[in-house]
Amino acid sequence: MKFADYRISPDIKKSLAELEFKRPTDIQYKAIPPILKGEDVLAIAQTGTGKTAAFAIPIINLISQKKSNSTSDGIQCVILVPTRELALQITDVFNKIAKYTGVSSLTVYGGVDQDPQIKMLKVGVDILIATPGRMFDLVSQKYIFLNKVKVLILDEADHMLDLGFIKDIQDIQRFLPKDHQTLFFSATIDKKIKKLAYSLVTNPIRIQISPKDPVAKNIEHSVAFIEMDDKRFFLERVVNNNPDSKILVFVRTKVRAERVLLALERVKISSKTIHGEKDQQDRINVLNEFRTGENKILIATDVSSRGIDIPDVDYVINYDLPEQPENYVHRVGRTGRASKKGQAISFCSKDEKAVLDEIEKFLDKKVNVLKITKDDYWETVETSNESHSDWKTLIKQTEELIEEKKKKKKKSRKKKK
Repeated sequence: MKFADYRISPDIKKSLAELEFKRPTDIQYKAIPPILKGEDVLAIAQTGTGKTAAFAIPIINLISQKKSNSTSDGIQCVILVPTRELALQITDVFNKIAKYTGVSSLTVYGGVDQDPQIKMLKVGVDILIATPGRMFDLVSQKYIFLNKVKVLILDEADHMLDLGFIKDIQDIQRFLPKDHQTLFFSATIDKKIKKLAYSLVTNPIRIQISPKDPVAKNIEHSVAFIEMDDKRFFLERVVNNNPDSKILVFVRTKVRAERVLLALERVKISSKTIHGEKDQQDRINVLNEFRTGENKILIATDVSSRGIDIPDVDYVINYDLPEQPENYVHRVGRTGRASKKGQAISFCSKDEKAVLDEIEKFLDKKVNVLKITKDDYWETVETSNESHSDWKTLIKQTEELIEEKKKKKKKSRKKKK
């Protein structure tokens, strides 16, 4: 079945054609019809399956049918998400699909001045995409009214639970009309998720798109056994061997992110970092530079693993293995989006072998090992452009540079004030 055959607005079909969306993915094929009928949906689908469009297409269609051209009916749909990056990503999808419909969307999230958001709310919006904290702040200030909401969507519900948003998810019910439609999307399902889901939905249509291998078939993923102190040399090699490739590097902490950035700087490789300590405008700018290819190497923490939907990421490098096994799937899923091929390589040190075991248990299969001969290993280390200071000295120098950057940032903020 093609999108052209669906009973949806010609305006939506026009934008889908421009986006080259011809046929629905599995999650779209199964979710769109019941959503159009107004049924509650509980959907479990892995990253990269096209689930945002699975709820965006029918919701935009339903709102455009009811929308009055002269007056706003208030917020018709609320989409709650765990991170700011994901909120912006979903808004982008909604804006593209709703391009010719007149259906408006607004992103609301913390970490930025609320006044521009309030200004847009006063103008009137149909769809609100929000992180819980800022949304409830604006509800309490009486800038957001949820009494006319027809549809509540919870996206990345498992990640919202991980971040401690369960009370916020439960609290939103108090502000919504009793007869609203609920769509619950999650990448994973366990007892906790199931209990939450069934407390929110009524006789839902359950959809599960979960192939035996949770990693998409068009992603070639492997692990290389590399000692912690040598990882920077192998990252340097990957970058130098693929000068035109877009490379997303995942690390465990924000401090590690800055250390890896400085390690690359020492060998004259330009990169950018994204993590929770950066202010929102910095994060937006960094993502845009990576999206356009102005910067080809982005170093990120797991906070960003689900909020980065960048086209044409050629490589994902797990510089550090993720502490949560399911985050492995979310990380590698940043490459090989839609029908494109992608590659993911994990660097595993001796200390991380237990973590790798947990990941393989979660995947229910072994990760392919990228074999490195002793000669090749030492050639990679010895041919690095780095001056080969001992690792402890490098850490000390890096920490000093990070502290220096923090001081400069504080001075800059004081000047702005």
